[in-house]
Amino acid sequence: MKTDLKQLSKAELTGFLEHLGQSPYRANQVINWLYKKLAVSFDEMTDLSKGLREGLRATAAVSNLDLLQTQVSKDGTRKFLFALKDGETIESVLMPHSKGGEGFTLCISSQAGCATGCMFCMTGRLGLKRNLKACEIVDQVIAVKRYIETGAYETGHSITNIVFMGMGEPFNNFNEVVRALRNITGLMGFSKRRITVSTAGIIPGIRKLADAGPDINLAVSLNATTDRIRNGIMPVNKKYPLNKLIKACKEFPLSPNRRITFEYVMLDKINDSAQDAHRLVKLLKGIRSKVNLIPYNPVHKLITFNRPSENKIPEFQKILRKAGLTVIIRQSKGSDISAACGQLKASYGH
Repeated sequence: MKTDLKQLSKAELTGFLEHLGQSPYRANQVINWLYKKLAVSFDEMTDLSKGLREGLRATAAVSNLDLLQTQVSKDGTRKFLFALKDGETIESVLMPHSKGGEGFTLCISSQAGCATGCMFCMTGRLGLKRNLKACEIVDQVIAVKRYIETGAYETGHSITNIVFMGMGEPFNNFNEVVRALRNITGLMGFSKRRITVSTAGIIPGIRKLADAGPDINLAVSLNATTDRIRNGIMPVNKKYPLNKLIKACKEFPLSPNRRITFEYVMLDKINDSAQDAHRLVKLLKGIRSKVNLIPYNPVHKLITFNRPSENKIPEFQKILRKAGLTVIIRQSKGSDISAACGQLKASYGH
């Protein structure tokens, strides 16, 4: 089987090329073609000798995702449906920044499907198909960068933030996610401060990220303030209950000016009461944090949740702010094309 070069670290790529009889500096040339010039084949790598390109074609591959569909929301959000080599599909979402300008946040997937089974999320209802390889994670960034740079927007637009909040639970695919993170930061040049990995509360992953992962931002999908409620909407809580999850968050090392983001999907008459807000204040005491309140995005007739009334959300926010918490009501983007939080793969049955 040929070696996919986007699966390799710089050290591994250097070793691979040395095995082909090449000098170490060739790795920098290949990295430039793959991650800066976004080459799709060895033929484009014109500063490599013909013999080296032939050697690479014989032993290596340059992975690329197959873009099946692009949908554009009325708010400017774009959703991409990509096909993988084995026929599975994943989605990524490109969101324009709320304040305008030329920057985008790209939401990428770490798995095809998801095994955590959160009741308010369409991806979780589909179940897990398989983990993504690091190259398939990185290729989402490369494919969307290529889309932007080949005329979809005026010049100057770029991806400034990356969030692992698409399909899948990143910490259930920990090794490949960390490998992808290292290539996105080390080889593609994205700032660690502008990358966020979101988890449903996989405690071993939180601890391993602190020990082994690059210094990126952590987000925790909390969504409830009691085990009873969280068990009902997030089955993962039965294995990793709230008290242990909060303890892991308190122990997570934060460099200066970093905070853990707690995401809280608001569900009518389930987790949106004043009592819930006061309990949330107590849970987060002692954690350098910010809270994203996310009004529920309907995804399917079978999912019987409702969005809270409009006055409930600012009331909830007011209680948290009065206690000194930083709280944002996140206006979900792309809901008209099923691109908002919890809606990915809502349009497809596979």
